[in-house]
Amino acid sequence: MDNQRLLDAARTAAANAYAPYSNFAVGAAVLLTNASVVTGVNVENVSYGLTICAERAAVSAVVSQGQQKNIEAIAVWAAKNKHGSVTPCGACRQVLAEFAGPDLKIITASAQTGEAEATTLGCLLPSAFTSL
Repeated sequence: MDNQRLLDAARTAAANAYAPYSNFAVGAAVLLTNASVVTGVNVENVSYGLTICAERAAVSAVVSQGQQKNIEAIAVWAAKNKHGSVTPCGACRQVLAEFAGPDLKIITASAQTGEAEATTLGCLLPSAFTSL
């Protein structure tokens, strides 16, 4: 699957976000090594600290399917931002580090053009906390 199609899956997922407090709907799409895609959305709570980000929702769905060893890439899209551009927050980056290495491809939309662009988890979180 190409980067743009995975980003489109994240954008489609964002329509299901539950974001009544921030109005900041986010979708995430995880590509697995078997080419299947698992999505997640942010789910807010009136007790804001209990909110779950789209990336963590998607990873939780992947884990619930027993596929946590098979994460190849993740795309993230924010409905409210220009062209949908957003990167995973620090907590999401650390959760991604739990299940994927520094070479995990992270796909976002360019704030300037909206085109899909890729980076790695290692670039966004160079000193991830590990159990080693």
